[in-house]
Amino acid sequence: MWRAEKSETGFQSFPQPELDRFTSQNYLVVIPAWNEAEHISDLVTTLRSMYLNVLVVDDGSTDGTGDLAQAAGAEVIRHERNLGKGTSLAKGYDYAAREGYDALVTMDADGQHDPADVTRFFDTYDRTGIPVLVGNRMHDRARMPWIRRWTNRGMSRLLNRKMNQYIPDTQNGFRLYQTDVVSMVIPETDGFAAESEILLKLDEIDIRMGSVPIAAVYGDEKSHIRPLHDTHLFLKMLRKQFTPK
Repeated sequence: MWRAEKSETGFQSFPQPELDRFTSQNYLVVIPAWNEAEHISDLVTTLRSMYLNVLVVDDGSTDGTGDLAQAAGAEVIRHERNLGKGTSLAKGYDYAAREGYDALVTMDADGQHDPADVTRFFDTYDRTGIPVLVGNRMHDRARMPWIRRWTNRGMSRLLNRKMNQYIPDTQNGFRLYQTDVVSMVIPETDGFAAESEILLKLDEIDIRMGSVPIAAVYGDEKSHIRPLHDTHLFLKMLRKQFTPK
């Protein structure tokens, strides 16, 4: 793993591994996006400058997000209306499988995931072969807004009690999945709880999972996460998963 160093701004920084531009063609970055016109162009442009293939799933945006992503060099799947993050992710997994990508990284479009960290996932996957890697911000949790820190801690504790392996930051959507592995599980949840559901289902079939340290980035970005609402959906998902059928 990479050793963290404090920068003058207070962020934890890690040396960025280089990714061979030919190897990178085996990988895909999937970005679910809903009304992210403010950030999507810069994000896609940065990822394309790293020779990465990018798919943006425009989840019913009304601000031109899909057009901006396409102009910046991304492939775009468009929903006529907002269907939720779970459905958008499932579309991304299906696309990666159809197009023959070995692995994919999912990341948010709201500016809270640093595109420079994408190569850390692919580098770790290349070196370890671990088929599921989840970003870990817990080395720098003091930078997280208190409500996000509180809900993240509570949800992660509940989820880890249900699983046979430990993931420090279960609520982080910045992840790598080996394509044939994630295609084995289809989330039934539409919202943000879908990502927790995916971890539970992968754990049930004994898929090995690991973590990758990433930057904790919180500025004036507007997240679509609603802590109380999403906590309710998370608990509802847990009850459904563990209620005898």
